[in-house]
Amino acid sequence: MKLMFLGAPGAGKGTQAEIIADKYSIPTISTGAILREAMAAGTEMGVKAKSYCEAGKLVPDDVVIGIIKDRLAKDDCKGGFILDGFPRTVPQAEALDAMGIEMDHVISIEVDDESIVERMSGRRLCGKCGASYHTVYIPTKVAGICDKCGGELITRADDKPEVVKDRLATYHSQTEPLKDYYAAKGKLALVKGTDTIDAITAKISAVIDGI
Repeated sequence: MKLMFLGAPGAGKGTQAEIIADKYSIPTISTGAILREAMAAGTEMGVKAKSYCEAGKLVPDDVVIGIIKDRLAKDDCKGGFILDGFPRTVPQAEALDAMGIEMDHVISIEVDDESIVERMSGRRLCGKCGASYHTVYIPTKVAGICDKCGGELITRADDKPEVVKDRLATYHSQTEPLKDYYAAKGKLALVKGTDTIDAITAKISAVIDGI
């Protein structure tokens, strides 16, 4: 079972991908997580990726495609996987097709821009262990302190409102055309992303199970 999640930054793709991955026992392939690991490690690719991400721009195709190709070749992907954050452009989708990888379902989580800015500006990340929180939706017991390790929470540079707006503009111009690309293949399903997490999961599961 090969699934792909689309949606604007902050639409909830990562959250739903984790839930669905657990439910169907398939791995989530998150380019965002892979790139953040590289940025934290300070690798040559990570340094390059960081400059693009902090400016709200997309990481170059050759870097991202190389990472994805290596990841999908691993044994845990043989029974299926979820792509979260890739492809981000039609050329990347075409590159995926060229690898002989055909999606079973492409699920686009739909959330309006105003809600996205509100969501992302409240996101917090533990600078020590990487745990994710939100000032409104997933608050910590003690403000600014990680529940898991006691580390200090930080706001990622690409979660600041002005950067979020730039990222949304990039999404609409470069990534949103993927909806038409996969709709033409009969693979696209639109899911409202402003419901509760459980309700969104139920809708996605219905698409996967063909209900």
